[in-house]
Amino acid sequence: MSETQMRARAVVDLAALRENVRALRARAPRAGLMAVVKADAYGHGAVPCGRAAREAGATWLGTATPQEALALRAAGDRGRLMCWLWAPGDPWREAIEADIDVSVSGLWALREAEAAAVAAGRVARVQLKIDTGLGRNGCQPADWPALVAAARAAERRGTLKVTGLWSHFACADEPGHPSIQAQLAVFRDSVGHAEARGLDPEVRHMANSPATLTLPESHFDLVRPGIAVYGVSPSAEIGVPGDFGLRPVMTLSASLVSVKRVPGGHGVSYGHKYVTPGETTLALVPLGYADGIPRAASGTGPVLISGKPRTVAGRVAMDQFVVDLGGDDAAVGDEVVLFGPGDRGEPTAEDWARATNTLGYEVVTRISARVPRVYVGESDATGGAA
Repeated sequence: MSETQMRARAVVDLAALRENVRALRARAPRAGLMAVVKADAYGHGAVPCGRAAREAGATWLGTATPQEALALRAAGDRGRLMCWLWAPGDPWREAIEADIDVSVSGLWALREAEAAAVAAGRVARVQLKIDTGLGRNGCQPADWPALVAAARAAERRGTLKVTGLWSHFACADEPGHPSIQAQLAVFRDSVGHAEARGLDPEVRHMANSPATLTLPESHFDLVRPGIAVYGVSPSAEIGVPGDFGLRPVMTLSASLVSVKRVPGGHGVSYGHKYVTPGETTLALVPLGYADGIPRAASGTGPVLISGKPRTVAGRVAMDQFVVDLGGDDAAVGDEVVLFGPGDRGEPTAEDWARATNTLGYEVVTRISARVPRVYVGESDATGGAA
Protein backbone atom coordinates (compact mmCIF):
# COMPACT_ATOMS: atom_id res chain seq x y z
CA MET A 1 0.00 0.00 0.00
CA SER A 2 1.09 3.56 -0.58
CA GLU A 3 1.71 5.93 2.31
CA THR A 4 -1.49 7.81 1.41
CA GLN A 5 -3.54 4.62 1.52
CA MET A 6 -1.97 3.53 4.79
CA ARG A 7 -2.31 6.70 6.82
CA ALA A 8 -5.74 8.21 6.32
CA ARG A 9 -8.27 9.20 3.74
CA ALA A 10 -11.56 11.07 3.44
CA VAL A 11 -13.68 9.32 0.85
CA VAL A 12 -16.17 11.70 -0.78
CA ASP A 13 -19.13 10.01 -2.48
CA LEU A 14 -20.20 12.29 -5.31
CA ALA A 15 -23.07 9.98 -6.27
CA ALA A 16 -24.50 10.51 -2.78
CA LEU A 17 -24.07 14.26 -3.18
CA ARG A 18 -25.99 14.22 -6.45
CA GLU A 19 -28.80 12.25 -4.81
CA ASN A 20 -28.86 14.73 -1.93
CA VAL A 21 -29.24 17.63 -4.36
CA ARG A 22 -32.09 15.84 -6.09
CA ALA A 23 -33.80 15.18 -2.74
CA LEU A 24 -33.43 18.86 -1.80
CA ARG A 25 -34.81 19.97 -5.16
CA ALA A 26 -37.83 17.76 -4.52
CA ARG A 27 -38.39 19.63 -1.24
CA ALA A 28 -38.62 22.94 -3.14
CA PRO A 29 -39.98 21.98 -6.57
CA ARG A 30 -40.96 25.53 -7.59
CA ALA A 31 -37.65 27.14 -6.63
CA GLY A 32 -34.16 27.03 -8.05
CA LEU A 33 -31.39 25.59 -5.89
CA MET A 34 -28.09 27.17 -4.90
CA ALA A 35 -25.64 24.57 -3.60
CA VAL A 36 -23.39 26.30 -1.07
CA VAL A 37 -19.77 25.24 -1.57
CA LYS A 38 -18.05 27.69 0.76
CA ALA A 39 -15.12 26.54 2.92
CA ASP A 40 -14.03 24.11 0.20
CA ALA A 41 -17.53 22.61 0.14
CA TYR A 42 -17.56 22.17 3.92
CA GLY A 43 -14.29 20.26 3.66
CA HIS A 44 -15.43 18.00 0.82
CA GLY A 45 -13.76 19.81 -2.11
CA ALA A 46 -15.46 22.73 -3.84
CA VAL A 47 -14.59 21.95 -7.46
CA PRO A 48 -15.70 18.29 -7.61
CA CYS A 49 -18.68 18.92 -5.34
CA GLY A 50 -19.76 21.98 -7.30
CA ARG A 51 -19.55 19.99 -10.51
CA ALA A 52 -21.61 17.14 -9.03
CA ALA A 53 -24.21 19.56 -7.69
CA ARG A 54 -24.59 21.17 -11.10
CA GLU A 55 -25.00 17.71 -12.67
CA ALA A 56 -27.86 17.05 -10.25
CA GLY A 57 -29.66 20.25 -11.16
CA ALA A 58 -28.26 22.98 -8.92
CA THR A 59 -28.91 26.21 -10.80
CA TRP A 60 -26.49 28.25 -8.69
CA LEU A 61 -23.38 27.75 -6.57
CA GLY A 62 -22.69 29.94 -3.55
CA THR A 63 -19.49 30.83 -1.72
CA ALA A 64 -18.62 33.08 1.18
CA THR A 65 -15.53 34.82 -0.17
CA PRO A 66 -14.76 36.18 -3.62
CA GLN A 67 -11.54 34.18 -3.63
CA GLU A 68 -13.57 30.97 -3.34
CA ALA A 69 -15.80 32.05 -6.21
CA LEU A 70 -12.88 33.04 -8.42
CA ALA A 71 -11.23 29.66 -7.77
CA LEU A 72 -14.35 27.95 -9.11
CA ARG A 73 -14.23 30.09 -12.23
CA ALA A 74 -10.53 29.29 -12.66
CA ALA A 75 -11.42 25.59 -12.46
CA GLY A 76 -13.92 25.98 -15.30
CA ASP A 77 -17.29 26.61 -13.66
CA ARG A 78 -19.46 28.78 -15.91
CA GLY A 79 -22.88 28.67 -14.22
CA ARG A 80 -24.57 31.24 -11.98
CA LEU A 81 -22.36 31.91 -8.98
CA MET A 82 -22.74 34.19 -5.97
CA CYS A 83 -20.44 35.23 -3.12
CA TRP A 84 -21.44 37.28 -0.12
CA LEU A 85 -18.62 38.04 2.33
CA TRP A 86 -16.82 41.15 1.13
CA ALA A 87 -14.26 43.49 2.66
CA PRO A 88 -13.06 46.87 1.42
CA GLY A 89 -10.43 46.41 -1.27
CA ASP A 90 -11.52 42.85 -2.15
CA PRO A 91 -11.35 41.80 -5.84
CA TRP A 92 -14.61 43.40 -6.90
CA ARG A 93 -13.46 44.03 -10.46
CA GLU A 94 -12.18 40.48 -10.94
CA ALA A 95 -15.48 39.08 -9.67
CA ILE A 96 -17.54 41.34 -11.93
CA GLU A 97 -15.39 40.43 -14.92
CA ALA A 98 -15.93 36.76 -14.06
CA ASP A 99 -19.75 37.19 -14.08
CA ILE A 100 -20.05 36.49 -10.36
CA ASP A 101 -23.05 37.92 -8.52
CA VAL A 102 -21.78 40.05 -5.64
CA SER A 103 -23.68 40.68 -2.43
CA VAL A 104 -24.05 44.19 -1.04
CA SER A 105 -25.14 44.98 2.51
CA GLY A 106 -24.36 48.69 2.71
CA LEU A 107 -23.61 51.84 0.77
CA TRP A 108 -19.82 51.39 1.01
CA ALA A 109 -20.07 48.04 -0.75
CA LEU A 110 -22.43 49.39 -3.39
CA ARG A 111 -19.93 52.15 -4.12
CA GLU A 112 -17.06 49.66 -4.46
CA ALA A 113 -19.12 47.40 -6.73
CA GLU A 114 -20.14 50.32 -8.95
CA ALA A 115 -16.59 51.68 -9.20
CA ALA A 116 -15.31 48.22 -10.14
CA ALA A 117 -18.03 47.89 -12.77
CA VAL A 118 -17.07 51.24 -14.33
CA ALA A 119 -13.38 50.24 -14.34
CA ALA A 120 -14.21 46.90 -15.94
CA GLY A 121 -16.63 48.36 -18.47
CA ARG A 122 -19.19 45.78 -17.35
CA VAL A 123 -22.59 45.83 -15.66
CA ALA A 124 -22.18 44.42 -12.15
CA ARG A 125 -24.66 41.80 -11.01
CA VAL A 126 -25.54 42.79 -7.44
CA GLN A 127 -27.69 41.13 -4.79
CA LEU A 128 -28.87 43.25 -1.88
CA LYS A 129 -28.95 41.61 1.54
CA ILE A 130 -31.39 42.69 4.25
CA ASP A 131 -30.67 41.90 7.90
CA THR A 132 -34.03 40.51 8.97
CA GLY A 133 -32.84 39.60 12.46
CA LEU A 134 -29.68 37.50 12.36
CA GLY A 135 -27.54 40.49 13.31
CA ARG A 136 -24.56 39.63 11.14
CA ASN A 137 -24.10 40.99 7.63
CA GLY A 138 -27.00 42.62 5.83
CA CYS A 139 -28.55 46.07 5.73
CA GLN A 140 -30.58 47.10 8.75
CA PRO A 141 -34.24 47.79 7.93
CA ALA A 142 -33.83 51.43 8.93
CA ASP A 143 -31.10 51.83 6.29
CA TRP A 144 -32.80 49.74 3.62
CA PRO A 145 -34.62 52.61 1.84
CA ALA A 146 -31.34 54.45 1.30
CA LEU A 147 -29.60 51.36 -0.05
CA VAL A 148 -32.50 50.55 -2.37
CA ALA A 149 -32.58 54.13 -3.65
CA ALA A 150 -28.84 54.12 -4.31
CA ALA A 151 -29.02 50.78 -6.09
CA ARG A 152 -31.91 51.95 -8.26
CA ALA A 153 -29.98 55.11 -9.16
CA ALA A 154 -26.98 52.98 -10.17
CA GLU A 155 -29.27 50.86 -12.33
CA ARG A 156 -30.44 53.99 -14.12
CA ARG A 157 -26.79 54.89 -14.72
CA GLY A 158 -26.31 51.49 -16.30
CA THR A 159 -23.50 50.40 -13.97
CA LEU A 160 -25.23 47.57 -12.20
CA LYS A 161 -28.28 45.35 -12.17
CA VAL A 162 -29.90 44.18 -8.95
CA THR A 163 -30.33 40.46 -9.62
CA GLY A 164 -31.40 39.37 -6.15
CA LEU A 165 -32.79 40.31 -2.76
CA TRP A 166 -31.92 37.98 0.08
CA SER A 167 -31.52 37.31 3.78
CA HIS A 168 -30.54 34.54 6.20
CA PHE A 169 -32.31 32.85 9.11
CA ALA A 170 -31.03 32.86 12.68
CA CYS A 171 -33.03 29.95 14.12
CA ALA A 172 -34.49 27.91 11.26
CA ASP A 173 -32.89 24.83 12.83
CA GLU A 174 -35.21 25.27 15.84
CA PRO A 175 -38.70 24.50 14.51
CA GLY A 176 -41.32 26.87 15.86
CA HIS A 177 -38.85 29.50 17.06
CA PRO A 178 -40.69 32.86 17.05
CA SER A 179 -37.86 34.58 15.15
CA ILE A 180 -38.64 32.52 12.03
CA GLN A 181 -41.97 34.16 11.26
CA ALA A 182 -40.69 37.54 12.40
CA GLN A 183 -37.80 37.35 9.94
CA LEU A 184 -40.08 36.23 7.13
CA ALA A 185 -42.32 39.24 7.75
CA VAL A 186 -39.37 41.66 7.62
CA PHE A 187 -38.11 40.02 4.44
CA ARG A 188 -41.46 40.25 2.68
CA ASP A 189 -41.80 43.91 3.67
CA SER A 190 -38.26 44.68 2.47
CA VAL A 191 -38.81 42.94 -0.86
CA GLY A 192 -42.09 44.80 -1.31
CA HIS A 193 -40.40 48.13 -0.62
CA ALA A 194 -37.60 47.42 -3.12
CA GLU A 195 -39.95 46.30 -5.85
CA ALA A 196 -42.23 49.29 -5.31
CA ARG A 197 -39.19 51.52 -5.95
CA GLY A 198 -38.48 49.88 -9.29
CA LEU A 199 -36.12 47.01 -8.52
CA ASP A 200 -36.95 43.84 -10.43
CA PRO A 201 -34.74 41.02 -9.10
CA GLU A 202 -34.45 37.60 -10.73
CA VAL A 203 -34.37 35.82 -7.37
CA ARG A 204 -35.55 36.37 -3.82
CA HIS A 205 -34.05 33.90 -1.37
CA MET A 206 -33.79 33.17 2.32
CA ALA A 207 -33.96 29.39 2.88
CA ASN A 208 -30.82 27.72 4.23
CA SER A 209 -30.63 23.93 4.84
CA PRO A 210 -33.16 23.69 7.68
CA ALA A 211 -35.58 26.07 5.98
CA THR A 212 -35.27 24.15 2.72
CA LEU A 213 -36.20 20.98 4.59
CA THR A 214 -38.98 22.27 6.84
CA LEU A 215 -40.26 25.74 5.80
CA PRO A 216 -41.83 25.71 2.34
CA GLU A 217 -43.17 29.24 2.88
CA SER A 218 -39.56 30.45 2.86
CA HIS A 219 -38.57 28.94 -0.48
CA PHE A 220 -39.41 31.97 -2.66
CA ASP A 221 -37.46 31.81 -5.97
CA LEU A 222 -34.33 30.04 -4.73
CA VAL A 223 -33.29 27.81 -1.83
CA ARG A 224 -29.73 27.88 -0.52
CA PRO A 225 -28.84 24.59 1.22
CA GLY A 226 -25.34 24.10 2.55
CA ILE A 227 -24.69 21.30 5.02
CA ALA A 228 -27.68 19.26 3.80
CA VAL A 229 -26.02 18.94 0.38
CA TYR A 230 -23.34 16.89 2.13
CA GLY A 231 -25.85 14.66 3.91
CA VAL A 232 -25.38 16.09 7.40
CA SER A 233 -28.38 17.19 9.44
CA PRO A 234 -28.55 20.90 10.34
CA SER A 235 -29.59 20.01 13.89
CA ALA A 236 -30.94 17.21 16.04
CA GLU A 237 -34.21 19.15 16.37
CA ILE A 238 -34.74 18.92 12.60
CA GLY A 239 -34.05 15.18 12.41
CA VAL A 240 -31.46 12.77 11.05
CA PRO A 241 -30.36 12.79 7.39
CA GLY A 242 -32.37 9.70 6.54
CA ASP A 243 -35.58 11.46 7.53
CA PHE A 244 -35.16 13.62 4.43
CA GLY A 245 -33.66 11.10 2.03
CA LEU A 246 -30.15 12.47 2.56
CA ARG A 247 -26.96 10.42 2.80
CA PRO A 248 -23.66 11.53 4.36
CA VAL A 249 -21.10 12.15 1.63
CA MET A 250 -17.81 11.88 3.56
CA THR A 251 -16.31 8.80 5.20
CA LEU A 252 -13.19 9.45 7.27
CA SER A 253 -10.95 6.48 7.95
CA ALA A 254 -7.35 5.59 8.67
CA SER A 255 -5.08 2.59 9.03
CA LEU A 256 -3.69 1.55 12.39
CA VAL A 257 0.04 2.24 12.56
CA SER A 258 0.84 0.56 15.88
CA VAL A 259 -0.74 -2.28 17.86
CA LYS A 260 0.83 -3.43 21.12
CA ARG A 261 0.12 -5.17 24.39
CA VAL A 262 0.65 -3.14 27.54
CA PRO A 263 0.24 -3.96 31.24
CA GLY A 264 -2.42 -2.62 33.54
CA GLY A 265 -1.70 0.79 35.04
CA HIS A 266 -0.08 2.06 31.83
CA GLY A 267 -0.62 5.75 31.11
CA VAL A 268 -1.90 6.71 27.67
CA SER A 269 -1.06 9.94 25.83
CA TYR A 270 -0.29 13.35 27.29
CA GLY A 271 -1.15 13.96 30.90
CA HIS A 272 -2.08 10.29 31.52
CA LYS A 273 -5.75 11.22 31.61
CA TYR A 274 -6.39 7.59 30.73
CA VAL A 275 -4.67 4.69 32.51
CA THR A 276 -5.25 1.11 31.39
CA PRO A 277 -7.41 -0.78 33.92
CA GLY A 278 -5.62 -4.05 33.17
CA GLU A 279 -3.47 -5.75 30.58
CA THR A 280 -4.78 -4.69 27.19
CA THR A 281 -4.08 -3.89 23.55
CA LEU A 282 -3.53 -0.31 22.47
CA ALA A 283 -3.99 0.72 18.84
CA LEU A 284 -2.59 3.93 17.40
CA VAL A 285 -4.60 5.98 14.88
CA PRO A 286 -2.49 8.44 12.82
CA LEU A 287 -4.92 11.36 12.97
CA GLY A 288 -4.90 14.28 15.36
CA TYR A 289 -5.95 17.86 15.76
CA ALA A 290 -3.67 18.95 12.89
CA ASP A 291 -5.90 16.76 10.72
CA GLY A 292 -9.07 18.24 12.18
CA ILE A 293 -9.80 15.72 14.93
CA PRO A 294 -10.89 17.93 17.83
CA ARG A 295 -8.90 17.76 21.05
CA ALA A 296 -12.31 17.83 22.71
CA ALA A 297 -12.69 14.23 21.46
CA SER A 298 -10.19 13.12 24.10
CA GLY A 299 -11.88 10.27 25.96
CA THR A 300 -15.13 10.67 24.00
CA GLY A 301 -14.58 10.33 20.24
CA PRO A 302 -16.27 7.24 18.76
CA VAL A 303 -14.61 4.98 16.15
CA LEU A 304 -15.21 1.58 14.59
CA ILE A 305 -12.43 -1.05 14.50
CA SER A 306 -13.01 -4.60 13.26
CA GLY A 307 -16.76 -4.09 13.42
CA LYS A 308 -16.76 -2.99 17.08
CA PRO A 309 -17.42 0.49 18.44
CA ARG A 310 -14.52 1.98 20.40
CA THR A 311 -13.71 5.28 22.06
CA VAL A 312 -10.62 7.49 21.98
CA ALA A 313 -8.47 6.67 25.03
CA GLY A 314 -6.67 9.64 26.54
CA ARG A 315 -5.87 12.92 24.87
CA VAL A 316 -5.97 13.55 21.15
CA ALA A 317 -2.53 14.79 20.12
CA MET A 318 -1.51 16.82 17.09
CA ASP A 319 -0.96 13.83 14.83
CA GLN A 320 -2.43 10.78 16.56
CA PHE A 321 -4.70 9.26 19.16
CA VAL A 322 -4.95 5.91 20.93
CA VAL A 323 -7.78 3.40 21.21
CA ASP A 324 -7.92 0.71 23.92
CA LEU A 325 -9.03 -2.56 22.32
CA GLY A 326 -9.48 -4.37 25.63
CA GLY A 327 -9.07 -8.11 25.17
CA ASP A 328 -9.35 -7.92 21.38
CA ASP A 329 -6.48 -7.95 18.94
CA ALA A 330 -5.79 -6.07 15.74
CA ALA A 331 -2.98 -5.65 13.25
CA VAL A 332 -1.06 -2.75 11.81
CA GLY A 333 -2.89 -1.72 8.64
CA ASP A 334 -6.36 -2.58 9.92
CA GLU A 335 -8.97 0.06 9.10
CA VAL A 336 -10.44 2.39 11.69
CA VAL A 337 -13.52 4.35 10.62
CA LEU A 338 -14.12 7.62 12.42
CA PHE A 339 -17.35 8.59 10.71
CA GLY A 340 -19.40 7.83 7.63
CA PRO A 341 -23.00 7.12 6.59
CA GLY A 342 -23.47 4.61 9.44
CA ASP A 343 -24.26 1.66 7.16
CA ARG A 344 -21.61 -0.58 8.73
CA GLY A 345 -22.24 0.49 12.28
CA GLU A 346 -19.65 3.25 12.08
CA PRO A 347 -20.25 6.57 13.84
CA THR A 348 -21.67 9.48 11.88
CA ALA A 349 -20.64 13.12 11.87
CA GLU A 350 -23.62 13.75 14.16
CA ASP A 351 -22.23 11.18 16.62
CA TRP A 352 -18.93 13.04 16.66
CA ALA A 353 -20.79 16.31 17.12
CA ARG A 354 -22.56 14.96 20.19
CA ALA A 355 -19.33 13.52 21.58
CA THR A 356 -17.52 16.84 21.26
CA ASN A 357 -20.38 19.27 21.98
CA THR A 358 -20.38 20.87 18.56
CA LEU A 359 -22.21 20.70 15.22
CA GLY A 360 -21.96 18.24 12.37
CA TYR A 361 -20.99 21.26 10.24
CA GLU A 362 -17.77 21.68 12.19
CA VAL A 363 -16.93 17.97 12.24
CA VAL A 364 -16.70 17.67 8.45
CA THR A 365 -15.48 21.19 7.66
CA ARG A 366 -12.49 21.03 10.00
CA ILE A 367 -10.92 17.94 8.37
CA SER A 368 -7.71 19.49 7.12
CA ALA A 369 -5.98 19.37 3.75
CA ARG A 370 -3.43 16.98 5.27
CA VAL A 371 -6.04 14.24 4.87
CA PRO A 372 -6.24 13.25 1.18
CA ARG A 373 -9.70 13.37 -0.42
CA VAL A 374 -10.58 10.33 -2.50
CA TYR A 375 -13.54 10.86 -4.86
CA VAL A 376 -15.88 8.06 -5.80
CA GLY A 377 -19.13 8.07 -7.76
CA GLU A 378 -17.91 10.56 -10.34
CA SER A 379 -20.03 11.11 -13.43
CA ASP A 380 -18.97 11.47 -17.05
CA ALA A 381 -21.39 14.39 -17.40
CA THR A 382 -19.79 17.80 -17.45
CA GLY A 383 -22.64 19.70 -15.79
CA GLY A 384 -21.77 23.34 -15.28
CA ALA A 385 -18.07 22.83 -14.62
CA ALA A 386 -15.14 21.57 -16.61
